[in-house]
Amino acid sequence: MDLKILSLATDKTTDKLQECLQSLKADELASLLQNQAVKGRAVGTFLRAILKGSPCSEEDGALRRYKIYSCCIQLVESGDLQQDVASEIVGLLMLEVHHFPGPLLVDLANDFVGAVREDRLVNGKSLELLPIILTALATKKEALACGKGDLNGEECKRQLIDTLCSVRWAQRYMIQLTSMFKDVRLTPEEMNLVVAKVLTMFSKLNLQEIPPLVYQLLVLSSKGSRRNVLDGIIAFFRELDKQHSEEQSDDELSELAAAPADELHHVEGTIILHIVFAIKLDCELGRELLKHLKAGQQGDPSKCLCPFSIALLLSLTRIQRFEEQVFDLLKTSVVKSFKDLQLLQGSKFLQTLVPQRTCVSTMILEVVKNSVHSWDHVTQGLIEFGFILMDSYGPKKILDGKAVEIGSSLSKMTNQHACKLGANILLETFKIHEMIRQEILEQVLNRVVTRTSSPISHFLDLFSDIIMYAPLILQNCSKVTETFDYLFFLPLQTVQGLLKAVQPLLKISMSMRDSLILVLRKAMFASQLDARKSAVAGFLLLLKNFKVLGSLPSSQCTQSIGVTQVHVDVHSRYSAVANETFCLEIIDSLKRCLGQQADVRLLLYEGFYDVLRRNSQLASSIMQTLFSQLKQFYEPEPDLLPPLKLGACVVTQGSQIFLQEPLDHLLSCIQHCLAWYKNRVVPLQQGDEGEEEEEELYHELDDMLESITVRMIKSELEDFELDKSADFSQSTNVGIKNNICACLVMGVCEVLMEYNFSISNFSKSKFEEILSLFTCYKKFSDILSEKAGKGKAKMASKASDSLLSMKFVSELLTALFRDSIQSHEESLSILRSSSEFMHYAVNVALQKVQQLIRTGRVSGPDGQNPDRIFQNLCDITRVLLWRYTSIPTSVEESGKKEKGKSISLLCLEGLQKILSAVQQFYQPKVQQFLQALDVMGTEEEEAGVTVTQRASFQIRQFQRSLLNLLSSEEEDFNSKEALLLLTVLSTLSKLLEPTSPQFVQMLSWTSKICKEYSREDVSFCKSLMNLFFSLHVLYKSPVTLLRDLSQDIHGQLGDIDQDVEIEKTDHFAMVNLRTAAPTVCLLVLSQAEKVLEEVDWLITKIKGSVNQETLSGDMSPEDASSQAVPPNLLIEKAIIMQLGTLVTFFHELVQTALPSGSCVDTLLKDLSKIYSTLTAFIKYYLQVCQNSRGIPNTVEKLVKLSGSHLTPVCYSFISYVQNKSSNNPKCSEKEKAAVSTTMAKVLRETKPIPNLVFAIEQYEKFLIQLSKKCKVNLMQHMKLSTSRDFKIRGNVLDMVLREDGEDESEEGAASALTQQDKEPAKKRRKKCLS
Repeated sequence: MDLKILSLATDKTTDKLQECLQSLKADELASLLQNQAVKGRAVGTFLRAILKGSPCSEEDGALRRYKIYSCCIQLVESGDLQQDVASEIVGLLMLEVHHFPGPLLVDLANDFVGAVREDRLVNGKSLELLPIILTALATKKEALACGKGDLNGEECKRQLIDTLCSVRWAQRYMIQLTSMFKDVRLTPEEMNLVVAKVLTMFSKLNLQEIPPLVYQLLVLSSKGSRRNVLDGIIAFFRELDKQHSEEQSDDELSELAAAPADELHHVEGTIILHIVFAIKLDCELGRELLKHLKAGQQGDPSKCLCPFSIALLLSLTRIQRFEEQVFDLLKTSVVKSFKDLQLLQGSKFLQTLVPQRTCVSTMILEVVKNSVHSWDHVTQGLIEFGFILMDSYGPKKILDGKAVEIGSSLSKMTNQHACKLGANILLETFKIHEMIRQEILEQVLNRVVTRTSSPISHFLDLFSDIIMYAPLILQNCSKVTETFDYLFFLPLQTVQGLLKAVQPLLKISMSMRDSLILVLRKAMFASQLDARKSAVAGFLLLLKNFKVLGSLPSSQCTQSIGVTQVHVDVHSRYSAVANETFCLEIIDSLKRCLGQQADVRLLLYEGFYDVLRRNSQLASSIMQTLFSQLKQFYEPEPDLLPPLKLGACVVTQGSQIFLQEPLDHLLSCIQHCLAWYKNRVVPLQQGDEGEEEEEELYHELDDMLESITVRMIKSELEDFELDKSADFSQSTNVGIKNNICACLVMGVCEVLMEYNFSISNFSKSKFEEILSLFTCYKKFSDILSEKAGKGKAKMASKASDSLLSMKFVSELLTALFRDSIQSHEESLSILRSSSEFMHYAVNVALQKVQQLIRTGRVSGPDGQNPDRIFQNLCDITRVLLWRYTSIPTSVEESGKKEKGKSISLLCLEGLQKILSAVQQFYQPKVQQFLQALDVMGTEEEEAGVTVTQRASFQIRQFQRSLLNLLSSEEEDFNSKEALLLLTVLSTLSKLLEPTSPQFVQMLSWTSKICKEYSREDVSFCKSLMNLFFSLHVLYKSPVTLLRDLSQDIHGQLGDIDQDVEIEKTDHFAMVNLRTAAPTVCLLVLSQAEKVLEEVDWLITKIKGSVNQETLSGDMSPEDASSQAVPPNLLIEKAIIMQLGTLVTFFHELVQTALPSGSCVDTLLKDLSKIYSTLTAFIKYYLQVCQNSRGIPNTVEKLVKLSGSHLTPVCYSFISYVQNKSSNNPKCSEKEKAAVSTTMAKVLRETKPIPNLVFAIEQYEKFLIQLSKKCKVNLMQHMKLSTSRDFKIRGNVLDMVLREDGEDESEEGAASALTQQDKEPAKKRRKKCLS
């Protein structure tokens, strides 16, 4: 039969073929077709013959053709056919689909839908037919029976797709089904339907099956719905990552979240590659991704930014056209995230409304961690982004050798966090990816070498961290060795940082060490001074870090870069004997420096003590060098005065005079080395013969210092040729020389004071010598102070750096103030008898702390050792605190009336500066610091006490002191002390936990002071109110406080309408006629600005969340409103409360007779701001109204309040400001002129009035729009704006009418009119400009 059919098919007519096919039953025909297909022989020809004999123009033929199609689909799906046979059958069927009549096409499509619903498809091959069927169906215009009614072809197609998307899809042919849709012409609604269906299927698949499905979805997205596709993919993996990290999952994602982390991240990496590839082919997809993520920034960023989306963005940077946009977006996100975090941390009001989200920085570091799973396409973007953050947000300016940040404190903190994040990204990426280590290292070192004018401390810190992590990997790194060649040209600070960072490498790499030494030796003879200083710094670092056999362990020095981190024993690589030879060679090289400039010698003297302490075996060589140097300037004759050749220390070169030998620093170095030798080496000596020579040297040095002491005390000013009649001016050579010599003598006296104290053992004679040395020091100090003119302040400050070590200062203060041992009493009374010496000791302590704050280090030994500095700070603080609390300033000052500050006041100033330094440099050690100040308790008691409790204990002491001050009379009030106490209290209050009862106690105490005590001291009032506000914002919003303060200000200053009597309120006694304006007024306006900033931030946030809900099409409006309204409703209520209270606050202030100047200017600006904020809030409700939500009654009340309490008085205030100068008869002409000038300047420079009027009109404009939209008349509460373009001045008119004579009257009227015309014209112009 099959042969007959084939032969009949060759005829020109199809009549016989049709008869033959009609004679066969459907089953027989299906059986023939099946046999042909299974055998695979000429099945195509046979199928063509059947289709030829079944024309769609006849009903029988169309039905037969339909049955053949059904049979073929079953065959293809059976899996019994060969691949090429199945493809041939499907191809033939595709060609003939468009001949089908509409009803049969509907039936065929329904068959497919049924097969999908009932899971009858085996391999999904036949699905290739479905797009052709749907396309053909869409072309049919006639009405077709589909579902419950008659629809045209396009509508049938829509209904079929709807049905297909509503049924369950089997896992095995999900990809074919998705792929099938790309060949169907879909409307946007159909596209959204299909995309939503595919996205819901993600959770039903195994992890490995998701990437191919995503690929098909991305191909499909070229037809539209790109945002939904990207949003769906990102949302799915965000949720999956979140549940995986929290180790919890809902039922839907349980299997996927339970997968191993590496498998999940590998899948994510593949999908990211698919998306990036799709974006390369379809740029619109990339633009849509960026648009989607940018839009998400306004609402909750964590809904669109997650580790997956950040990794996707970083991969996208490989496409050049998107690179810049992506980095800008990520930079903005990071900075916004840090700013939001800081805003939240600084406001209790915001914390209660907005939950703290995951910071973007955490997500980025998560990406770095995940990139280990073959995310090579992400790593390059990570490196670039890390460097972009460090370059953009690193320190920008160098001041006194220290990098400083520019800008507000908020932006400073944000920049520091962003820069630190960049460094963390690079460090973590370096640890994970071996392939890109070289690139990171090269880029870091390139920046270190090339950026000589800008600070690079952040890059040096990163370089140091990299080396600490992998010294063995980098020991043969050529890039580091190449960098050494540039040491000549780098600033000294950079050289020191660089060499300190490479210390671990030098300990394990002989070749690197040799390269460095070669460079340093060349630098030693360089013509540039900086290069020689760098060489000295480099050699000293080497000496410190290469221990010689037999050296004492240095318990004092905890070098951060130690051999323990290198994981090898350096002495096994090359012996300590070789180290000794190496170190002695370096010392020989350094001896040459003793003939160079003072700066080079100074570095050497400052460094020798540290070298000696770390390498005690070099003591002999170092001390011999110093001894030889001192002998050049020492007068050996015991009776010769002065004992030192000061003239030899100063050199004249041409017309210039400068210091050649810093003799005071040389003596200081010798003194510290001697003290160290006596304390550390002598107790351990067993009388070895080899050490006799050394002892002789030390004895000789002791004798020299003793002799210098005795002769310095005997020396008079004339012996130094520096009496009061000498020339000390900076304009002559003699004057410069005398200044230098005087500073040297003062330095020598300080060194000798410290030396004699260290050997005194509390001997009375030694203490007398110390006092005599101080008298000598004081003489020179007084002469320099007296002679230094106004322009010579720089020289005076330069000379003020004390040579006393910080350790000695702490010991001296302890002895002076806290030593109560009976045997020491008599000798210490000598020092205690001199109040000048006591002042001096406290002043030096103060100076050391200031130096630490300014430069991050202190001069003298251990000046760069943070642990030792911290220990000394604790000791000094303990003494100063005891002295201040034991002898109050009032007691001390009542006893003696001296010039300058009292010791107690100096102690308080010292405490204030130390607390500031501890918070700046030792934040992690605050607990330890406060513990050191407390009375010692048992270890168990100490362990359980928190920082808040310790800080609270100290706060109470200072509170008592301030209360004592305030209880004194106004004329006895010590303003300086009060300000220092407030600064101390402010610093300590930052250590209190805002949720603790101690914090509440501090707040209520500050509030009580403000309410009960009245002081006319403006500085004190400002400082106290600042403290009050800083505490209050961490407890609750300060709006009610602002309202009360505004009432007090209004009461004190009076009303703008002089006829109105104001009832004075007394909420806060601190607000009085003297402090109300400008002090308190400007403070409250500044706080109001902060509140408005917070409200603006909240409005932006809720606007963004509304946008996100509008854009996400995966939930119905009802669901959206039910989910999104409750949190937003809470925020809306809070905003209304804040704005309502602020309106009443401004209502009071705009009616206050404020003085001209900054108060008026700031108030006008802030009024513009509140109207802008109100406008933004009204715009938000315009947006919300689109979602069929009305406006709450509270909004109506707020609008009513603004209309009745604010707008009318704003216009009155504007008139008051403009008429102030002319309407004040009590003012003299001069005063009027001054006021007029001030007001003119304000109006000219800032244009505040036109800006305010514009802000009011904008507010009213959007109120009208909202009224129309929500069908509520909001404008009924708003009064008509005052027209200020034309005014009739009654007093001028009366004056004109009274004039005698008609002509004069006319002239007067004309001039009055002219006068009237001028000012409104000016106003009109300003209004336009604004």
